[in-house]
Amino acid sequence: MKLFLTAAAISGALAVLLGAFGAHLLKQMISADMLDVYKTGVQYQFYHTFALLGVGMLINLNRTKILKWSGYLFIAGIIIFSGFLYLLALTGIKTLGMIVPIGGISFVAGWICLFVHFLRIKNEGS
Repeated sequence: MKLFLTAAAISGALAVLLGAFGAHLLKQMISADMLDVYKTGVQYQFYHTFALLGVGMLINLNRTKILKWSGYLFIAGIIIFSGFLYLLALTGIKTLGMIVPIGGISFVAGWICLFVHFLRIKNEGS
């Protein structure tokens, strides 16, 4: 599905830019602890950008609802998990950290959907 491939391309570019910003400029502006929080956001964005790219390629082979859900959940996780870690690191507002687990749950649910997709394909004899 073009949406997932496009989202992966945009997310990948943003992850590179945000990682460079963190490595070169942000480290002078925030504490080491908050920089670690920021780096975690970048890492998870990268991991799930690749997952989203994989979903986008797989969906061209076998378009299923569960595979679409996997892609949507990865996008939601990138926005919520990584996005709120970036906000937490930049603002220092600790209550933003309470939203981050929702993004983590989105990531896990996306991987579970991907797993279910593969189980169903195997059961269909492919």
